[in-house]
Amino acid sequence: MRTSTSEARLRALIDNEAARAGFDAVGVVRPDAIPQAPERLRQFVADGFHGSMDWITETLERRAQPSVLWPEVRSIVVLGMNYGPDHDPRGILAHKGIGAISVYARNRDYHDVIKGRLKDIAGKIVARAGGDVKVFVDTAPVMEKPLAQAAGLGWQGKHTNLVSRNLGSWLFLATIFTTAELEPDEADVDRCGSCRACLDACPTNAFPAPYRIDARRCISYLTIENKGPIPQEFRAAIGNRIYGCDDCLAACPWNKFAKTASEAKLIARDDLREPALADLLTLDDAAFRALFSGSPIKRIGRDRFLRNVLIAAGNSADAGLLCACRDLLSDPSSLVRGAAIWAVARLDADLATSLCVPAIVEETDPDVLAEWRSISSLSKVHA
Repeated sequence: MRTSTSEARLRALIDNEAARAGFDAVGVVRPDAIPQAPERLRQFVADGFHGSMDWITETLERRAQPSVLWPEVRSIVVLGMNYGPDHDPRGILAHKGIGAISVYARNRDYHDVIKGRLKDIAGKIVARAGGDVKVFVDTAPVMEKPLAQAAGLGWQGKHTNLVSRNLGSWLFLATIFTTAELEPDEADVDRCGSCRACLDACPTNAFPAPYRIDARRCISYLTIENKGPIPQEFRAAIGNRIYGCDDCLAACPWNKFAKTASEAKLIARDDLREPALADLLTLDDAAFRALFSGSPIKRIGRDRFLRNVLIAAGNSADAGLLCACRDLLSDPSSLVRGAAIWAVARLDADLATSLCVPAIVEETDPDVLAEWRSISSLSKVHA
């Protein structure tokens, strides 16, 4: 297809403005370029791999086909922003008294950082070409990863995330839907080959097969999307990961080509790089909100976050955290109380056993009672 002069100029403007806004990759795709995506998404849901993320099922049709989300769309601009770290984030896992926060969340909320820049680019598209635009950053029912592959930004690796030859696995994705006609780019091809480094790196075996993920087993899901207690079978494997998990991303060999992201571009939070569990265990709601103002972590709320920190404390083998964990046994949140029981039992099994009987008499929440009763059952087995 021959590109008109006006289309070429519009594309040049988009490329220039994207680079000016800090994006590292840009491509264009037609809205009908991912015909295989609907069936893959339906299978993901049919297998129950979405867990409690009901918003996926509720937006299934719009998510599967961009033209259902917005019938007027003619072209989709897909943009990628590198957030590659200057170190291997898995190194912190050996320091059990420190909370491991996923690399992307150690910066200001990327939704806020990126959306304003997208709107600026979108406004220039309208000024040049007229028509209408819509911008999306992760929160809308848009399948960014298959669209990004179709637009030539990279390919969906065996860990289901996008991999770029130039930027590795560290990419934020965003889209601009436009009524303007633009020449699409060529799709990228899969370059994973026989490598399975990302699959083998997963602490909880969340990949039932290459290119398939069971979110219910994924630490990112368990610590962020999951609203209830973390299942017993995954707690030890979580280690000191208190928000998300970077293991499969960090293991990707293509990261050798990744560039370290500019801290100025992402607005880095140095105070979230190596937070001490001892400090995090004392957070009340006001302190939590103050600490995580402007951070994506704020959206899960203090109770879910403290649940995660308590699991990490229980895995730390640090008796110095015992008092703080014990104090949280009487927390107003049942989610926090339940996690505190597990943490105390891991740090001092005898203490947990001694607290069990009176606690069972007073507790009313079924999940917390189940935690106490599991301690009681264990004590009887070992008696």
